[in-house]
Amino acid sequence: MQATNDGIWDWNLKTNAIYFSSQWKSMLDYSDNEMNSLDEWFYRIHPGDVERIKMEMLNHLSELNSKFESEYRILCKGKTYRWMLSRGIIIRDTSGEAYRIVGTQSDITNRKVTEEQLLHDALHDALTGLPNRVLFMDRLSHAISLAKRRRNYLFAVLFFDLDRFKLINDSLGHSVGDQLLIAIARRLEKYLRVGDTVARLGGDEFTILLEDIKDENVATNIANRLQEELTRSFNLSGNEVFTSASIGITLSSFNYERPEDLLRDADIAMYRAKATGKARYEVFNTTMHTRAAALLQLETDLRRGLERREFQLYYQPIVSLKTSAITGFEALIRWQHPQRGLVSPAEFIPVAEETGLIVPIGWWVLREACRQLSAWKIQFPEYQSLVMSINLSAKQFTQTNLVEEITEILRETNVPAQSLKLEITESVIMDNAEIATTMLFQLQSLGIQLSIDDFGTGYSSLAYLYRFPTHTLKIDRSFINKIDIDSEQFEIVRTIVTLAANLGMDVVAEGVETLKHLAQLKALNCGSGQGYLFSKPVDSQMAAKLLQEQNIVVDTIPI
Repeated sequence: MQATNDGIWDWNLKTNAIYFSSQWKSMLDYSDNEMNSLDEWFYRIHPGDVERIKMEMLNHLSELNSKFESEYRILCKGKTYRWMLSRGIIIRDTSGEAYRIVGTQSDITNRKVTEEQLLHDALHDALTGLPNRVLFMDRLSHAISLAKRRRNYLFAVLFFDLDRFKLINDSLGHSVGDQLLIAIARRLEKYLRVGDTVARLGGDEFTILLEDIKDENVATNIANRLQEELTRSFNLSGNEVFTSASIGITLSSFNYERPEDLLRDADIAMYRAKATGKARYEVFNTTMHTRAAALLQLETDLRRGLERREFQLYYQPIVSLKTSAITGFEALIRWQHPQRGLVSPAEFIPVAEETGLIVPIGWWVLREACRQLSAWKIQFPEYQSLVMSINLSAKQFTQTNLVEEITEILRETNVPAQSLKLEITESVIMDNAEIATTMLFQLQSLGIQLSIDDFGTGYSSLAYLYRFPTHTLKIDRSFINKIDIDSEQFEIVRTIVTLAANLGMDVVAEGVETLKHLAQLKALNCGSGQGYLFSKPVDSQMAAKLLQEQNIVVDTIPI
């Protein structure tokens, strides 16, 4: 007994007397003359462990277990609980009757603290201390089980995603971004009811489980309150930061079987809120799921379409308004789906942008358009000055190998750099004007022409516009539609044409559809036009025919 670090105990079942060794007592900070009875031992065991340790002792006495073993908390003299592991075994007389139980006691407090910390870490987010996905899904499973057992039990899940978190990270650094996530976690906890669960799933995504609610209004009211709370500024390391969140809400009334499905639908509703303006909430409905499934199928078909070469290019002529001669074409992608037929770019381009497929699709468009331009220059030697305009997506524009890839495509197709015009929207350039300027100058140094597409629809700085090495401003069709009947639209177009002339740039008007449009643009000295009045987008064979005729026949078919 003196040699071991464990405490020893010996319980006489006949007299109910118990012996505790000095080491056993010292573990609990008691002296040798204290703690001498069985009642004192059980009195100090944690109330939550008493019944369990009695059952484990009874099971051994009943020979259900060959040994007694129990982990329990016991109150020390200093009024704190420590975890103990107690082991024992029955001693029987010659007739087999139990008359003693002897055993040991080990202090396992440190082990228990470590286990609890490991368990906490496994179920909680390290940054915010909130429950993580594992714990949230466990509680969500429990809520689903309750809803099945109780007819009127209703709960809701709110899926949060911050609207401007990447911008904050990029501008102020990840340390400030982490501070923001912690501050948001504390605010979310503050405004929730007792029993609700708020969790961080990762990144800037949070979820909230609202249990036992009366109706949908409870969830939407809480979403509104949290939105208002997030509009208040955060002071982070001396920086005043503002943010907002898009929230998706789904209710248990859809009779979910799996927590994954419920979280998926809340996520779908959140993306719907983000797509329709951000800083708002949307309540899930089955139409959203149908749409999400269709988008997923569209993404799958896009990937297959790229592999199977289901895409083709159409070409819309760009015409000199002074000579009516074709000066170039804009390459426009079309998708010939094997089941759905021709799919509109307005439907599949946003999906391609979101999934990143726009990058390989964009390189295919660039290579195919340059190959076609090279073929036309051989077929029509008189059109050596023909220019091919190609849209460059935001994701393509940010590729680090952009200049090298374009240079290689021009070399492969034997197209002069000055015969290629890349069209880039204002927003792509203005999102990071300094980097964009550097990239544009690199492209210009190759001899490539540059055009700002949809000019006037986005935000641009005239100071930056002056610095950009761009050759062309392309007036968006929305300004051309009513140029003949709306004086404000007419003045906007006049301003753009004058601005371009002062900056030494060309102007192309999109969406020229009527003779009145044409007359107004000519009166404003607009250089070039593009639209159904001249020709709709056509395949390569029809485009070659237009070149062969060397003029444009005005298409009078109403649009």
